[in-house]
Amino acid sequence: MAREIQELTLKPQRILMIGGTGFLGSHLAHRLSREGHFLRLPTRRRERAKHLLTLPTCEVIEADVHDPARLAELLAGQDAVISLVGILQGGQGLPYGAGFARAHVELPQKIAAAAQAAGVRRVLHVSALKAAADAPSGYLRSKAAGEQALREVDLDLTVFRPSVIFGDGDRFLNVFSKLLRKAPFLPLACPDALFQPVWVEDVAACIAVSLAQFDSIGQTYELCGPRQYTLRQLVEYVGMVTGQRRPILGLSDRLSYLQAWAMEFVPGGPLSRDNYDSMQSPSVCETGCVLPFGRLATALEAIAPLYLNNVRRTNNDVLRMKAGR
Repeated sequence: MAREIQELTLKPQRILMIGGTGFLGSHLAHRLSREGHFLRLPTRRRERAKHLLTLPTCEVIEADVHDPARLAELLAGQDAVISLVGILQGGQGLPYGAGFARAHVELPQKIAAAAQAAGVRRVLHVSALKAAADAPSGYLRSKAAGEQALREVDLDLTVFRPSVIFGDGDRFLNVFSKLLRKAPFLPLACPDALFQPVWVEDVAACIAVSLAQFDSIGQTYELCGPRQYTLRQLVEYVGMVTGQRRPILGLSDRLSYLQAWAMEFVPGGPLSRDNYDSMQSPSVCETGCVLPFGRLATALEAIAPLYLNNVRRTNNDVLRMKAGR
Protein backbone atom coordinates (compact mmCIF):
# COMPACT_ATOMS: atom_id res chain seq x y z
CA MET A 1 0.00 0.00 0.00
CA ALA A 2 2.78 2.41 0.88
CA ARG A 3 4.47 1.74 -2.46
CA GLU A 4 1.23 2.49 -4.35
CA ILE A 5 0.75 5.77 -2.51
CA GLN A 6 4.35 6.81 -3.09
CA GLU A 7 4.07 6.12 -6.82
CA LEU A 8 0.90 8.20 -7.02
CA THR A 9 2.61 11.19 -5.42
CA LEU A 10 5.25 11.22 -8.16
CA LYS A 11 2.63 12.31 -10.70
CA PRO A 12 1.80 16.01 -11.23
CA GLN A 13 -0.46 17.18 -8.46
CA ARG A 14 -2.99 19.94 -7.95
CA ILE A 15 -1.70 21.98 -5.04
CA LEU A 16 -3.22 24.86 -3.11
CA MET A 17 -0.44 27.09 -1.78
CA ILE A 18 -1.58 29.38 1.02
CA GLY A 19 0.97 32.13 1.37
CA GLY A 20 2.36 31.12 -2.01
CA THR A 21 2.94 34.66 -3.28
CA GLY A 22 5.39 35.61 -0.51
CA PHE A 23 9.16 35.24 -0.39
CA LEU A 24 9.44 31.49 0.22
CA GLY A 25 6.19 30.75 -1.63
CA SER A 26 7.38 32.46 -4.80
CA HIS A 27 10.59 30.41 -4.91
CA LEU A 28 8.62 27.23 -4.19
CA ALA A 29 6.01 28.05 -6.85
CA HIS A 30 8.70 28.37 -9.51
CA ARG A 31 10.18 25.01 -8.52
CA LEU A 32 6.86 23.17 -8.40
CA SER A 33 5.74 24.69 -11.68
CA ARG A 34 8.94 23.52 -13.37
CA GLU A 35 8.18 20.03 -12.07
CA GLY A 36 4.77 20.12 -13.74
CA HIS A 37 2.50 20.55 -10.72
CA PHE A 38 -0.67 22.64 -11.08
CA LEU A 39 -0.72 25.42 -8.52
CA ARG A 40 -3.56 27.48 -7.12
CA LEU A 41 -2.25 30.61 -5.40
CA PRO A 42 -4.72 32.80 -3.49
CA THR A 43 -3.69 36.37 -2.71
CA ARG A 44 -5.33 39.46 -1.27
CA ARG A 45 -4.16 41.62 -4.20
CA ARG A 46 -3.54 39.96 -7.53
CA GLU A 47 -1.40 42.83 -8.83
CA ARG A 48 1.17 42.04 -6.14
CA ALA A 49 1.68 38.59 -7.64
CA LYS A 50 2.60 39.72 -11.15
CA HIS A 51 5.91 37.88 -10.86
CA LEU A 52 3.96 34.59 -10.77
CA LEU A 53 1.40 35.22 -13.48
CA THR A 54 3.67 33.93 -16.24
CA LEU A 55 4.17 30.50 -14.67
CA PRO A 56 2.44 28.09 -17.08
CA THR A 57 0.86 25.84 -14.45
CA CYS A 58 0.02 28.55 -11.92
CA GLU A 59 -3.40 30.08 -11.23
CA VAL A 60 -3.34 33.26 -9.15
CA ILE A 61 -6.69 33.96 -7.50
CA GLU A 62 -7.74 37.01 -5.51
CA ALA A 63 -9.28 35.56 -2.36
CA ASP A 64 -9.48 35.89 1.42
CA VAL A 65 -8.12 32.62 2.81
CA HIS A 66 -9.38 33.54 6.28
CA ASP A 67 -12.96 33.12 5.02
CA PRO A 68 -13.87 29.44 5.68
CA ALA A 69 -16.34 29.32 2.78
CA ARG A 70 -13.78 30.73 0.34
CA LEU A 71 -11.14 28.39 1.68
CA ALA A 72 -13.46 25.44 1.04
CA GLU A 73 -13.89 26.58 -2.57
CA LEU A 74 -10.14 26.86 -3.05
CA LEU A 75 -9.53 23.37 -1.70
CA ALA A 76 -12.09 21.72 -3.98
CA GLY A 77 -10.40 19.29 -6.35
CA GLN A 78 -6.92 19.69 -4.88
CA ASP A 79 -4.50 16.86 -4.07
CA ALA A 80 -2.49 18.72 -1.45
CA VAL A 81 -2.25 22.00 0.42
CA ILE A 82 0.95 23.80 1.42
CA SER A 83 0.64 26.23 4.33
CA LEU A 84 3.28 28.98 4.21
CA VAL A 85 1.78 31.98 5.98
CA GLY A 86 4.03 33.65 8.50
CA ILE A 87 4.32 37.15 9.96
CA LEU A 88 7.13 38.53 12.11
CA GLN A 89 5.13 41.19 13.90
CA GLY A 90 1.74 40.31 15.35
CA GLY A 91 1.41 42.49 18.43
CA GLN A 92 1.83 41.85 22.14
CA GLY A 93 -0.26 39.53 24.26
CA LEU A 94 -0.36 36.28 26.18
CA PRO A 95 0.22 33.71 24.91
CA TYR A 96 0.59 35.78 21.71
CA GLY A 97 -0.72 38.91 20.03
CA ALA A 98 -3.89 39.09 17.94
CA GLY A 99 -1.98 39.21 14.65
CA PHE A 100 -0.05 36.06 15.48
CA ALA A 101 -3.27 34.35 16.62
CA ARG A 102 -4.99 35.11 13.32
CA ALA A 103 -2.13 34.18 10.98
CA HIS A 104 -0.37 31.36 12.83
CA VAL A 105 -3.13 29.67 14.82
CA GLU A 106 -6.62 30.42 13.50
CA LEU A 107 -5.62 30.04 9.85
CA PRO A 108 -4.07 26.57 10.34
CA GLN A 109 -7.22 25.60 12.26
CA LYS A 110 -9.32 26.67 9.28
CA ILE A 111 -7.00 24.89 6.85
CA ALA A 112 -7.24 21.67 8.86
CA ALA A 113 -11.05 21.81 9.01
CA ALA A 114 -11.41 22.69 5.31
CA ALA A 115 -8.92 20.03 4.19
CA GLN A 116 -10.69 17.36 6.20
CA ALA A 117 -14.09 18.42 4.83
CA ALA A 118 -12.75 18.42 1.25
CA GLY A 119 -11.01 15.07 1.62
CA VAL A 120 -7.57 16.60 1.03
CA ARG A 121 -5.29 14.56 3.27
CA ARG A 122 -1.82 15.77 2.23
CA VAL A 123 -0.78 18.91 4.11
CA LEU A 124 2.69 20.47 4.23
CA HIS A 125 3.16 23.20 6.83
CA VAL A 126 6.03 25.64 7.34
CA SER A 127 6.53 26.56 10.98
CA ALA A 128 9.66 27.98 12.65
CA LEU A 129 12.75 26.64 14.33
CA LYS A 130 12.38 26.57 18.14
CA ALA A 131 8.59 26.84 17.98
CA ALA A 132 7.30 25.70 21.39
CA ALA A 133 4.44 26.41 23.78
CA ASP A 134 6.93 27.74 26.34
CA ALA A 135 9.09 29.69 23.87
CA PRO A 136 10.09 33.25 24.85
CA SER A 137 8.13 35.03 22.10
CA GLY A 138 4.56 35.19 20.90
CA TYR A 139 5.79 34.45 17.39
CA LEU A 140 7.30 31.10 18.40
CA ARG A 141 4.44 30.20 20.75
CA SER A 142 1.88 30.88 18.04
CA LYS A 143 3.83 28.83 15.52
CA ALA A 144 3.76 25.91 17.95
CA ALA A 145 0.01 26.34 18.42
CA GLY A 146 -0.49 26.28 14.65
CA GLU A 147 1.41 23.02 14.38
CA GLN A 148 -0.72 21.53 17.14
CA ALA A 149 -3.93 22.62 15.42
CA LEU A 150 -2.95 20.64 12.34
CA ARG A 151 -1.79 17.60 14.30
CA GLU A 152 -5.15 17.35 16.07
CA VAL A 153 -6.85 16.50 12.76
CA ASP A 154 -6.37 13.23 10.90
CA LEU A 155 -4.16 14.46 8.04
CA ASP A 156 -1.05 13.29 6.20
CA LEU A 157 1.01 16.10 7.68
CA THR A 158 4.65 17.11 7.24
CA VAL A 159 6.04 20.07 9.20
CA PHE A 160 9.12 22.11 8.34
CA ARG A 161 10.93 24.27 10.90
CA PRO A 162 13.48 26.52 9.17
CA SER A 163 15.87 28.91 10.82
CA VAL A 164 15.93 32.39 9.29
CA ILE A 165 15.74 32.08 5.50
CA PHE A 166 18.04 34.04 3.19
CA GLY A 167 17.96 34.50 -0.57
CA ASP A 168 17.07 36.90 -3.34
CA GLY A 169 14.20 39.03 -2.06
CA ASP A 170 14.65 38.20 1.62
CA ARG A 171 13.73 40.57 4.44
CA PHE A 172 16.76 39.65 6.49
CA LEU A 173 20.15 40.39 4.91
CA ASN A 174 18.57 42.91 2.56
CA VAL A 175 17.25 44.89 5.53
CA PHE A 176 20.75 45.25 6.97
CA SER A 177 22.11 46.18 3.57
CA LYS A 178 19.64 49.08 3.39
CA LEU A 179 20.38 50.19 6.96
CA LEU A 180 24.13 50.18 6.34
CA ARG A 181 23.72 52.33 3.23
CA LYS A 182 21.81 54.97 5.19
CA ALA A 183 23.52 55.11 8.59
CA PRO A 184 27.03 56.33 9.52
CA PHE A 185 27.03 53.69 12.25
CA LEU A 186 24.60 50.96 13.29
CA PRO A 187 23.24 50.51 16.84
CA LEU A 188 22.56 46.77 16.81
CA ALA A 189 20.11 45.10 19.19
CA CYS A 190 20.94 41.59 20.42
CA PRO A 191 24.35 41.46 18.68
CA ASP A 192 25.11 38.02 20.14
CA ALA A 193 21.84 36.42 19.01
CA LEU A 194 22.57 33.16 17.16
CA PHE A 195 21.25 32.16 13.74
CA GLN A 196 21.89 29.33 11.31
CA PRO A 197 20.54 30.83 8.06
CA VAL A 198 19.21 28.47 5.41
CA TRP A 199 18.99 29.24 1.68
CA VAL A 200 15.46 29.69 0.36
CA GLU A 201 16.11 27.27 -2.51
CA ASP A 202 17.18 24.58 -0.05
CA VAL A 203 13.94 25.05 1.87
CA ALA A 204 11.87 25.02 -1.32
CA ALA A 205 13.63 21.86 -2.51
CA CYS A 206 12.97 20.01 0.75
CA ILE A 207 9.28 20.92 0.62
CA ALA A 208 8.97 19.91 -3.03
CA VAL A 209 10.76 16.58 -2.56
CA SER A 210 8.60 15.70 0.45
CA LEU A 211 5.56 15.56 -1.84
CA ALA A 212 7.06 12.43 -3.39
CA GLN A 213 8.21 10.89 -0.11
CA PHE A 214 5.60 8.80 1.66
CA ASP A 215 7.98 8.39 4.60
CA SER A 216 7.87 12.16 5.23
CA ILE A 217 4.27 11.94 6.45
CA GLY A 218 4.17 12.51 10.19
CA GLN A 219 7.69 13.96 10.25
CA THR A 220 8.96 17.33 11.48
CA TYR A 221 12.12 18.56 9.75
CA GLU A 222 14.45 21.24 11.12
CA LEU A 223 16.09 23.18 8.29
CA CYS A 224 19.35 25.03 8.88
CA GLY A 225 22.37 26.11 6.91
CA PRO A 226 25.85 24.68 7.42
CA ARG A 227 27.13 27.40 9.78
CA GLN A 228 26.06 29.36 12.86
CA TYR A 229 26.57 33.14 13.12
CA THR A 230 25.97 35.86 15.65
CA LEU A 231 23.84 38.73 14.42
CA ARG A 232 26.91 40.98 14.59
CA GLN A 233 28.84 38.61 12.31
CA LEU A 234 26.02 38.61 9.78
CA VAL A 235 25.78 42.40 9.71
CA GLU A 236 29.55 42.72 9.40
CA TYR A 237 29.48 40.26 6.51
CA VAL A 238 26.75 42.24 4.72
CA GLY A 239 28.85 45.39 5.11
CA MET A 240 31.91 43.66 3.68
CA VAL A 241 30.05 42.22 0.69
CA THR A 242 28.29 45.47 -0.21
CA GLY A 243 31.25 47.74 0.47
CA GLN A 244 29.22 49.53 3.15
CA ARG A 245 31.34 48.84 6.22
CA ARG A 246 30.06 50.80 9.20
CA PRO A 247 30.93 50.84 12.90
CA ILE A 248 28.53 48.51 14.72
CA LEU A 249 27.51 49.47 18.23
CA GLY A 250 26.31 46.35 20.00
CA LEU A 251 23.57 47.27 22.46
CA SER A 252 23.12 45.83 25.93
CA ASP A 253 20.04 43.77 26.73
CA ARG A 254 18.26 46.77 28.26
CA LEU A 255 19.10 49.09 25.38
CA SER A 256 18.17 46.36 22.87
CA TYR A 257 14.74 46.05 24.44
CA LEU A 258 14.27 49.85 24.44
CA GLN A 259 15.28 50.04 20.78
CA ALA A 260 12.78 47.30 19.93
CA TRP A 261 10.04 49.09 21.84
CA ALA A 262 10.83 52.40 20.08
CA MET A 263 10.81 50.73 16.65
CA GLU A 264 7.19 49.67 17.19
CA PHE A 265 6.21 53.31 16.69
CA VAL A 266 7.91 53.42 13.28
CA PRO A 267 5.64 52.26 10.42
CA GLY A 268 7.24 49.17 8.93
CA GLY A 269 9.98 49.24 11.56
CA PRO A 270 12.45 46.34 11.35
CA LEU A 271 12.25 45.38 15.04
CA SER A 272 9.67 44.81 17.76
CA ARG A 273 9.69 43.65 21.37
CA ASP A 274 8.48 40.25 20.22
CA ASN A 275 11.40 40.05 17.78
CA TYR A 276 13.67 40.83 20.71
CA ASP A 277 12.03 38.01 22.66
CA SER A 278 12.50 35.59 19.74
CA MET A 279 16.21 36.35 19.63
CA GLN A 280 16.58 35.14 23.21
CA SER A 281 16.23 31.61 21.79
CA PRO A 282 19.14 30.66 19.48
CA SER A 283 17.76 29.92 16.01
CA VAL A 284 20.17 27.04 15.44
CA CYS A 285 19.96 23.27 15.05
CA GLU A 286 21.26 21.85 18.31
CA THR A 287 22.79 18.78 16.67
CA GLY A 288 24.16 20.50 13.59
CA CYS A 289 22.26 20.35 10.34
CA VAL A 290 21.57 17.49 7.99
CA LEU A 291 18.87 18.48 5.53
CA PRO A 292 16.35 15.74 4.69
CA PHE A 293 16.29 13.68 1.51
CA GLY A 294 20.07 13.81 1.09
CA ARG A 295 20.22 17.51 0.23
CA LEU A 296 23.39 19.39 1.20
CA ALA A 297 22.88 22.77 2.85
CA THR A 298 24.24 25.67 0.81
CA ALA A 299 26.65 28.13 2.40
CA LEU A 300 25.43 31.69 2.83
CA GLU A 301 28.73 32.95 1.41
CA ALA A 302 28.04 31.16 -1.88
CA ILE A 303 24.73 32.92 -2.50
CA ALA A 304 24.43 36.21 -0.61
CA PRO A 305 26.93 38.21 -2.73
CA LEU A 306 24.84 37.51 -5.84
CA TYR A 307 21.74 39.34 -4.66
CA LEU A 308 23.22 41.78 -2.14
CA ASN A 309 25.17 43.29 -5.03
CA ASN A 310 22.12 43.10 -7.31
CA VAL A 311 23.75 40.51 -9.55
CA ARG A 312 21.13 38.43 -11.34
CA ARG A 313 22.06 34.92 -12.41
CA THR A 314 20.18 31.90 -13.66
CA ASN A 315 19.84 28.73 -11.61
CA ASN A 316 22.51 27.15 -13.82
CA ASP A 317 24.87 30.03 -13.02
CA VAL A 318 24.34 29.43 -9.32
CA LEU A 319 24.94 25.70 -9.68
CA ARG A 320 28.13 26.31 -11.67
CA MET A 321 29.34 28.77 -9.03
CA LYS A 322 28.66 26.29 -6.22
CA ALA A 323 30.65 23.66 -8.13
CA GLY A 324 33.54 26.06 -8.50
CA ARG A 325 33.22 26.45 -12.26
